[in-house]
Amino acid sequence: MPSATSPDLTFTPDELDLLGRTADALSAYLGKAVLAEVVDASETGFEWVIFAVPLDTNDSDEDKVTVQIGGHGARLVGGRGGLESGTNTYTCEYLWAIQLSDIENIRFIKVNQDGDEVAWSDDLRNVLPFEISEPPEPDDDADDGSSEDGDTGDDRDTDPDDDSRPDDPPQRTLH
Repeated sequence: MPSATSPDLTFTPDELDLLGRTADALSAYLGKAVLAEVVDASETGFEWVIFAVPLDTNDSDEDKVTVQIGGHGARLVGGRGGLESGTNTYTCEYLWAIQLSDIENIRFIKVNQDGDEVAWSDDLRNVLPFEISEPPEPDDDADDGSSEDGDTGDDRDTDPDDDSRPDDPPQRTLH
C-alpha cells in the first residue's frame, strides 16, 4: 500500500477504461485485433500495460518483437478485437507499453519496441497514439426547438443566393 508521500502506481478505473478504448480504436483502425494486457506491480513495483497484435499462423516473426499475451489470470482491457478471452494465450507483435512512474510530474512513460522511453507525461492522453474523448453529454434542459426527427420547425423557403440569415430582420429600402 502506498504511503501518503509515494504515488499509487496502479491504473485507476478511468485510466483502464481509456486504455481499453485505445485498444478497441486501434483494432478498428488497423482492421485487426489489438490486445492490451495490464501487468501487475508484483515484479516491478508499478503496473504497466502492453499493446500487441496477435500474429496469424502464416505471419513470420523474424523481424518482429514478439510477446505472449493472455493466458490464465491475464488482465486484458478493451474488447480484445473479437478474440476469445479466458485462458487462451496469443503470440503477438509488440507495439508499445505504457508504464506508471513515481517521477515528479510524470505518471506515464511510453516504451517502444526497442525498450526506449519515447514519451512521458502526467496526462495519459499525451502518450496515446491519438485523441480518444467522450462525446459531449446532451444537455437535458436545453430545448433547441428541434423535434426527434431533426425538423427544426422552420418551414421557410430559403434562397441559396440570399446572404441573410433567418434571424436577420428584413431589409427595408427608404424611398
